[in-house]
Amino acid sequence: MMEHEGQRSRWDCWWIALCFSFLLYFEEHVSAQIRYSIPEEVKDGTVVGNIAKDLGLDVGTLAERRLRIVSGSNDDFFQVNQNGVLHVHKKIDREALCDSHSACVINIKIVVENPLEIHYIAVEVTDVNDNSPSFSEHEKRLEISESTAQGTRFQLKAARDPDAGVNSVRIYKLTQNEHFDLEVRDQGEDKLPFLVLQKSLDREINDEYNLVLTAVDGGNPQRSGTLNVTVVVLDNNDNRPVFSQDIYSTNLEENIQVGTLVIQVQASDADHGSNGEVTYAFGSDQNPKVYELFSLDKLTGDIHVKGDVDFEDKSIYKLDVQASDNGQPPMKTDCRVVIKILDTNDNTPEIDVTSLSKMVSEDSKPGTVISLISVTDRDTGVNGKVVCALSENVPFELKSSVQENMYSLVTKGSLDREIVSHYDITITASDLGQPPLSSYKTLSVQVSDVNDNPPEFSLNPIELYMTENNAAGAPILTLSAFDKDLNENSVISYQIIKGNGTQSDMTSFLNINSETGAIYALKSFDFETVKTFQFYALASDSGTPSLSSNVTVKVFILDQNDNVPVILYPISANGSAEGLEEIPRNVNAGHLVTKVRAYDADIGYNGWLLFSLQEVSDHSLFGLDRYTGQIRTLRSFTETDEAQQKLLILVKDNGNVSFSATAAVIIKVVEPKEAFATSDVKNTVKDEEENNLTFYLIITLGSVSVLFVISIIVLIVMQCSKSTDYSSKYLQDTNYDGTLCHSIQYRSGDKRYMLVGPRMSIGSTIVPGSNGNTLVIPDRRRRDSGVVRAVLLFLHLRLTCFIYLFFIF
Repeated sequence: MMEHEGQRSRWDCWWIALCFSFLLYFEEHVSAQIRYSIPEEVKDGTVVGNIAKDLGLDVGTLAERRLRIVSGSNDDFFQVNQNGVLHVHKKIDREALCDSHSACVINIKIVVENPLEIHYIAVEVTDVNDNSPSFSEHEKRLEISESTAQGTRFQLKAARDPDAGVNSVRIYKLTQNEHFDLEVRDQGEDKLPFLVLQKSLDREINDEYNLVLTAVDGGNPQRSGTLNVTVVVLDNNDNRPVFSQDIYSTNLEENIQVGTLVIQVQASDADHGSNGEVTYAFGSDQNPKVYELFSLDKLTGDIHVKGDVDFEDKSIYKLDVQASDNGQPPMKTDCRVVIKILDTNDNTPEIDVTSLSKMVSEDSKPGTVISLISVTDRDTGVNGKVVCALSENVPFELKSSVQENMYSLVTKGSLDREIVSHYDITITASDLGQPPLSSYKTLSVQVSDVNDNPPEFSLNPIELYMTENNAAGAPILTLSAFDKDLNENSVISYQIIKGNGTQSDMTSFLNINSETGAIYALKSFDFETVKTFQFYALASDSGTPSLSSNVTVKVFILDQNDNVPVILYPISANGSAEGLEEIPRNVNAGHLVTKVRAYDADIGYNGWLLFSLQEVSDHSLFGLDRYTGQIRTLRSFTETDEAQQKLLILVKDNGNVSFSATAAVIIKVVEPKEAFATSDVKNTVKDEEENNLTFYLIITLGSVSVLFVISIIVLIVMQCSKSTDYSSKYLQDTNYDGTLCHSIQYRSGDKRYMLVGPRMSIGSTIVPGSNGNTLVIPDRRRRDSGVVRAVLLFLHLRLTCFIYLFFIF
């Protein structure tokens, strides 16, 4: 009957396993746990299951996706090949791996990448009948008094079978005899054999019986083990000790102090004297660990803690205690003491980190997996429940997995290497015990650089002030940009952005070192030609794709004293600075003889001209204004004064290294009538020159008007809108320190008109009433003066506009 029930139980197990495999085959969600079942003791290489097929993975991509069993799992017993087949790596002994009374399941963690997937495989190792029942010793000796009553039971040593389920010990058999029978008692999961006296013994007939106890398991084929039982018949002492209960149970907390009383067993004997004195001892068929952890007082029956009791090592202990009297022969009885160990929160959680990479790109999207984290706690119940947390202020988070205490460390927000390049992430695992225990693990994550920062200039625009006459080919400026990125992403190269090729474009005269940013001028610049210009430079990094930024460089040319003053008047016909002036003899002191006019192309102090007399015939007769160049009489002429005077005028600028020029003025003193006739001749010549000048001015103004007609009209309106009194006797003139330059102004009067061109710098002031720089041309032909004034006024407006546009563009 028992064999039939065992066979039925096996069929039920196989049917359940088949149904479970069938459900797994059609399961669509690949992240759920897959369960396989294999018997123990199979050969190496035995196929457990096709993971790729059951998970729906493409076999052709498994090598690229790196299908593997990750560390931290029980992966010593299994391996997975590149075809996704899970096979046995080494021999599995179920009895050495698992408890014999519970299902033996090995959990495996499988990972594939691109994209990352985690799968959990459960492999149940089923038991095979590979162990025979065995007794701790080959022979058992029993001493039984002849007065022992029928039905008395004698406990025999139970057989041990490491196999589980039906493969464990199922039945006991005893050799047939007329005095003894066998009784088997179930005590929990154990079967205890008892030798029962069926017929009274008579030592005078037979003082010894040899029996064989056979233990048989339920496997197919069945396995068995034997114990030789020798019964020695003793005389009298016919009462044996009796325990107060057959099974004692108690609970004991782990880590309890050594010496603590666990429980007391009590047995009584109805006999008197030495036959009624009871002593206690552990049964001989005990786990050796019991003797290390517990001690038994042989007189009182007190069981004390002897060693360190750890729930994680074993949660329950079953002790056999034997009570024996001191009779001859002694009588013995046995009881079972069951000690259940209670768990306390004495184990900190253990954190196991499987890092996929210690580097994470700063452009990683939120949710990118960095590491796989598993947490275990050897305690049970709430003491084994673990909660994980990360350190604060880090852009990472833990995401729980389908399996308990499994997490993925993923990015939570955006990363920026330029702000934080390295993170030390502290993982805290705390259980729910009282008090809670915690463990910590620090994971270092390095943020790798991507090219997300363009080069930057500390200044934009850059203003460069350089003196004119610079050396061609010499550096004038070194550009410096910085890039927050690293390595090749921060290697910067420079270039000048070529202009449009216009007259103001100076990029063709510049060159730049692409590595150092040094800019070289290929020509020497002249302030009088170019006063300012700008260009654009580009800084590009070496990242992929490359990022760049540009900067505007504004160049201001500073003036140097490199121009010699030029004498504008007097100028002789052959081009030398020499002139003849005639004055009447009857002029008074302070009479304006003439005015020396000079021009210096420089500006500021370099263009500020001073006049001085270098040579003069008579120092008492003429005086020279130092600033205006006017020559005036200091006194009236006398009869003794020579009729011709020569003055040598020195014109000098105010540069650090000054330049100078000289002009000679010959003054001829004539009688008043001669002076008048001479004046008429000069006026006639000057009238002709004036007519030629008017013709050339009209042609120039016409050309300018055609080219800039729209701009001229606007500027004429602006000019006419200004309040200017052209009817005044004298116009306000520029105080330019005796220097003529580009600007042109006019003064009109009844008999005179003038053309003035003072050179003005930024910040110059106009001093009302000063007309020292006026070129006066006498006019006796008044019918032409109105036309000339109109033309000159028109020329003034046009040239002013032209100069204004020149400086703008």
